[in-house]
Amino acid sequence: MANQPMMSGTRCYTRLDSIADPNQLAAYKTKPFARFARKARISDADLWGAVRRANAGLIDADLGGGVIKQRIARKGQGKSGGSRSIILFRLRARAVFVHGFEKKDTANIQVGDLEILRELANVILGYSDAEIALRVRDGSLIEIIPAEEG
Repeated sequence: MANQPMMSGTRCYTRLDSIADPNQLAAYKTKPFARFARKARISDADLWGAVRRANAGLIDADLGGGVIKQRIARKGQGKSGGSRSIILFRLRARAVFVHGFEKKDTANIQVGDLEILRELANVILGYSDAEIALRVRDGSLIEIIPAEEG
């Protein structure tokens, strides 16, 4: 028995196996964020790139409580002058784009707004897969399809 691999069907080991797979990450955007992205000419591939960077540990700003800020580069330019996005984020699980802004328009998120975002993160990141599916069906969340690896 000592030479056989250890296998376990416990929930803990099963969950660890599933979260180790980066393909398990699901990404969504809210309707208001989708409008912002369309106006700012940000593609779903750009959004997916921001989520992939965050999932790899490259987070521009961790605002705590499941809220992060990621920069999104403009086509042909760097990230420094590009758009900013607020994402409700749980590593290797779920990312929800909830707010977008241009650096030239807004410097930082206000303290009161950050508290609201943290409360929202607690709710949305706690949704079951069935609750997320319901929000996608009713249109309040829009799924972001992963960009092809290239």
